[in-house]
Amino acid sequence: MNDEIYETPPTTPNFQTELAAQLADLIPEVIADGKVDVAKLKELLDGDAADTSERYGLFWPGKKRALRAAQEPTAATLKPDFENSKEWDTTKNVFIEGDNLEVLKILQKHYHAKIKLIYIDPPYNTGKDFVYPDNYKEGLETYLEWTRQVNEEGKKVSTNAETEGRYHSNWLNMMYPRLKLARNLLTHDGVIFISIDDNEQTNLKKLCDEIFGENNFLAQVIIQSNKRGQTYKEIAKCHEYLLVYYKSEDGSLGELEKADRSLPYTDKHGGYDLWELRNRNPKFGRHNRPNLFYPIYVDANSVAEDGLALISLNQTDEFNVEVFPRNSEGGDSCWRWGKEKLLREGIDGNPRAAWAKQKRDGGWNIYEKSRKSTTKAKSIWTDTKFISEQGTVEAGKIGMGGILEFPKPMELIRQCVFLATDKDDIVLDFFAGSGTTAHAVLAQNMEDGLARQFICVQLPEPTPEKSEARQQDYMTISDIARRRIQLAGDAIKAELRGQSVDVGFKSYSLTDTNFSKWQLSSDVEKDALQQHLLSLRDSATDDATTDELLTEILLKQGYSLTETVAAAAVDGLDVRLVRDRDGDVAVLAYLNEHIKPTLDQLRALVDASPTRIIVLEDAFQGDDELKTNLVQLAKSKGIELWTT
Repeated sequence: MNDEIYETPPTTPNFQTELAAQLADLIPEVIADGKVDVAKLKELLDGDAADTSERYGLFWPGKKRALRAAQEPTAATLKPDFENSKEWDTTKNVFIEGDNLEVLKILQKHYHAKIKLIYIDPPYNTGKDFVYPDNYKEGLETYLEWTRQVNEEGKKVSTNAETEGRYHSNWLNMMYPRLKLARNLLTHDGVIFISIDDNEQTNLKKLCDEIFGENNFLAQVIIQSNKRGQTYKEIAKCHEYLLVYYKSEDGSLGELEKADRSLPYTDKHGGYDLWELRNRNPKFGRHNRPNLFYPIYVDANSVAEDGLALISLNQTDEFNVEVFPRNSEGGDSCWRWGKEKLLREGIDGNPRAAWAKQKRDGGWNIYEKSRKSTTKAKSIWTDTKFISEQGTVEAGKIGMGGILEFPKPMELIRQCVFLATDKDDIVLDFFAGSGTTAHAVLAQNMEDGLARQFICVQLPEPTPEKSEARQQDYMTISDIARRRIQLAGDAIKAELRGQSVDVGFKSYSLTDTNFSKWQLSSDVEKDALQQHLLSLRDSATDDATTDELLTEILLKQGYSLTETVAAAAVDGLDVRLVRDRDGDVAVLAYLNEHIKPTLDQLRALVDASPTRIIVLEDAFQGDDELKTNLVQLAKSKGIELWTT
């Protein structure tokens, strides 16, 4: 560690700057005086660059401003809401009340490339459900203004009526920055499912093609959402869509269990089916998976009664028939298994052993003996458990009948969770509505004993004044969601048979920064600037609690929302400890700017041997000597020292 103290960044990352840095590293010749030379970049791209005057794409009024809305950093933070949480000290699940655009920015620091599955059910743009107004300047101010339910002219801003003009553009301007930020959060092999109907299906498909890439489009699943159909037009509509995109070509989905569990073949290990070891996905081949392209050798004289022959990775007098993975056109494909896995699991005697079987044309295919009775998910989902009415039935089972209006069927999202996630994967829903996704994750964890985690984000959209929800004191949709997650968890716990399932959640709400020095806008007027400088005498607002300050600092330093935090006393100082998975102290934070610590007390902080120490700048109260001594003490123990 050098003599400099690390300083907590005031805002989320500036994505324009990060992109320029990536370009500078990849092609430094396009950077001049710290700026990207667009003309030079086009020159290097040559024929790969599109003609800007004529090109295919989706364009609408406000698109550039919508992109800037995603790129604009935010100083906003999240405030812990202990009262509305459940099992705060142990849970890894999160519920956030707030505008999802700002929240997605806040999540970028820690959750970048950590979310395995995103499911969202955004407003369908029917003219009655558009509730995410953006002014592209100060996102947090827009949110805080919206929570008062009127804009500066006193006009309600909770709908997107066709009579207001730019009907589709408004919807696209809302979705574009959110999907841009959401893509950053997906793991390299992550997947996103988006529910939509005919109102914006075509625009959403083109938008996702642009953001996720046409090559990463997996399917447009048709969901039979209504048996009878909506009969307000000549053709009764009885379906919705589920758009599915991978983050990259490495994305993959699991398979569903077959209704008929019988397997066609039997050996000493039991039933099995033959799954071709060649990767049949046309996106994969020797060109991008060279380590999965290698020869397998067959002993043609070892064919048994079942038609299967022995294989080997080594060419010998017996194993002398060379087999490479070839696609249907004879081109180079690749295997699903690498050599190490084939040696480990593909040998004779292993239940999943790989074998060769001769084709009619005399060639050979290599197969894995699969013990799974599964099938790929189809592009049309017609099971009655996906019908919209089931969402209401499911709500009634946990005591919320009549409160939720048109909730998504939990089993629909549960199938997405089952197909796309495993182990302790994180699932994100930033249009959480009544909390169906959280319910689905908890239910699936109970079913298979895994430890998936959810992050749900919901705007505090007010419930209708005369609704059943309002009569039962649910003032906002987020109130309903939190209550549903609590009741769903209680119901699941009541069904547990020995296994442990995390049914809690940490609740947070979006709020302005707790640090006055981070609130300054770039277009501030002179008088406001002078007042702002005077306010910098205190680094933190007086009404912010220690836990609120710590939450903001940890988020801006890249920690998660589910860190293990505990209050402690070190030599008389009230501190917060953040422990790592091994139980060691990762962070020790002293956040009281009103009580100046002594040198002995600071020495005690260092002696606790944390990885990182965080101290409010104003806690030193201008004592540079005290601060310098702490720097040297921390340096002597190899401890990072951070201020804010």
